[in-house]
Amino acid sequence: MPIDLLGQYLLNTVMLGLIYALVAVGFTLFFGVMNIIQFSHGDIVMMGAFMCLYLVGAVASADIMPAPAQLIVSFVFAAALLGFVGIAIGRFLVLPMKDAPPLNVLLITLMLGTIIRECVRLFVPGGSNPIRFPPLLSTESYSLGKFTLRLDSALMLIIGAAVLIGTRTLIKRTKLGLAIQAVGQDEETARILGIDDRGVVLATFAIGAGLAAVAGVFSGLYYNQINFDMGLLLGVIGFSSAIVGGLGALGGAVLGGLLFASLQTFGTLALPIGGEYKDIFAFTVVIAIMTWRPTGLLGEKYKERV
Repeated sequence: MPIDLLGQYLLNTVMLGLIYALVAVGFTLFFGVMNIIQFSHGDIVMMGAFMCLYLVGAVASADIMPAPAQLIVSFVFAAALLGFVGIAIGRFLVLPMKDAPPLNVLLITLMLGTIIRECVRLFVPGGSNPIRFPPLLSTESYSLGKFTLRLDSALMLIIGAAVLIGTRTLIKRTKLGLAIQAVGQDEETARILGIDDRGVVLATFAIGAGLAAVAGVFSGLYYNQINFDMGLLLGVIGFSSAIVGGLGALGGAVLGGLLFASLQTFGTLALPIGGEYKDIFAFTVVIAIMTWRPTGLLGEKYKERV
């Protein structure tokens, strides 16, 4: 394969892997703090994309700033609004089920995702069909042979990497991050030490929802469209990425996202039957990896809570 074409495929892999990693980190945070799987997380990603789209429309109608500034303002507001949605989910759905069997939380969040999805389909104008997401970043491109680097892709890579690094720094280096780790390791001891465990849980849900907003907006910018059911596949892929990387490890979520994206890209190249089967190929390989390494590639050990 020519080096320029290989470079194009690698760029596409990293872009997809970045989106999957942002989703997977949310799953990892929820599991790390409360030992739960928040199955509406993929639909929260979709909600973030729709929020940003309509906020962009509202800001653009005012005609007071250029398109990149419209995106920044809309993106910040969408992430903040979705953070409050995450807090509401944690406060009114997850925390009341704290002492219930984990399957109860799984079922509730699964049903919540369906409610969100159907509300968008039924009540958003044109929500049952794909909706165009405007190219709010510059689409100027630079080509070298068959390799093309678009400016918007480069900006998304830089911003996405900064968000992931910032999230890791927040978890590893700040008082809030240390509190999140403490609650995840031993909630009762953390409470005795004066840590507000409920506040930590709500903060974790806000962070996870904010990351979902980033993933949703990036997906809209990358594919130039959004759909009411886009969260279904993104949620499954994000969850699979978190599992195969090592659920509970932030680095594992990023590794899993890049792995899944590379499998899809490799499947498109390697399968003679075409790219429409790339997801089947990727999921098949992930199943094999999970059978070989049940605790994930980073060997994260699961913990039981009482």
